[in-house]
Amino acid sequence: MMPLAIRLSSKDRLAKSLRIWHLSEQKHILGALIYKPTYSPFLGQIWMSTCRSWIYRKNNGAYDLVLESKSDCNSDHLGPRDVLVAIRAVSLNYRDRIAWRNLAGRNVDGRVPASDGSGEVLAVGAEVSQWKPGDRVAGCFFPRWQSGRFDLAHHQYDLGGILDGMLREQAVLHEDALVRIPSHLDPIQASTLPCAALTAWNALVVRGRLTAGESVLVLGTGGVSIFALQIARAFGCKVFITSSDDTKLLRAREIGASDGVNYKTHPQWSEQIWGMTESHGVDHVVEVGGPGTLEQSMRCVAASGQIALIGVLTGFGPPTTSLFPLLARNVQLDGIYVGPRDEFVRMNRFLEHHAIEPIIDRVFSFDDAPAAFAHLESGQHFGKVVISVS
Repeated sequence: MMPLAIRLSSKDRLAKSLRIWHLSEQKHILGALIYKPTYSPFLGQIWMSTCRSWIYRKNNGAYDLVLESKSDCNSDHLGPRDVLVAIRAVSLNYRDRIAWRNLAGRNVDGRVPASDGSGEVLAVGAEVSQWKPGDRVAGCFFPRWQSGRFDLAHHQYDLGGILDGMLREQAVLHEDALVRIPSHLDPIQASTLPCAALTAWNALVVRGRLTAGESVLVLGTGGVSIFALQIARAFGCKVFITSSDDTKLLRAREIGASDGVNYKTHPQWSEQIWGMTESHGVDHVVEVGGPGTLEQSMRCVAASGQIALIGVLTGFGPPTTSLFPLLARNVQLDGIYVGPRDEFVRMNRFLEHHAIEPIIDRVFSFDDAPAAFAHLESGQHFGKVVISVS
């Protein structure tokens, strides 16, 4: 195994010390020599032979996925609190399809896709105190949302949107934009946590104040819904689920769902849920559908219950029905868009304590990333779609 060497040098290039460690793979380190400053006046440079990244390129109506290879891709100076990460795996979210197909009209031309990735620290800036080479980390969807209430300014610093995302071999991130991944998860599993898992956690645990014995309805079998199922079951809650596929409903029961409804067989699926709860309704609805499903979610939520409005799988349009049931039942309606870093850390401790493992539908190679996007778009997945980078 070839080691990656980091040489700490002063301005006059006289070496002060040498640190060497081994990585599990040689791909990101062959031909590499990393110079790191020992104190703030001196900046460090990173020389790598090549690294690759996928980017969006504008076509007539949407975006193509284009693979780029660059030499000296990380030759820029590492800032004093920057961390160089070798990306090991990236997971996709419905948001990535929205960007790829230009469904929201957002300009992402030239941007690296995907907010969610995990990897291993290669090098750190001179003032970094939280991380060291070899640490296993995941990036934060909103790097500047550290804790507390959301600020609209965070939208200007989202990975895979305004900022380059994680679908690349290496990334430089601020030390506060990373979290340590749970010890029981591998990089493939950990790559699924930054958006889908944290969204489910924020919806149910933070905003919903989930407690044992409550009931939860999750719509569909995508990443957020399956994480919500797993988290709710760990809390001791009863979980109901919807799907258009009986096979997926069976699989959901195998991982803890109490019951489920095929919304194609039962177009008025809220009636089925209402009956399953003995006309009480569910305490929490993980609403990922949007305007096309909100009416039925309102019909089956319990009095003083919560609807976590998360997704737009049915589009960006307005609700097509009266919102009066929210008032009549005193329902809490929460808009959820991921969550802050401190809750990411808290969630990871929870996942580790309960040994919860993400459900992976399929893993694609880095070179086959467009096929991963197509698979996500097909809606055939159960759980998460992942791209292995290394």
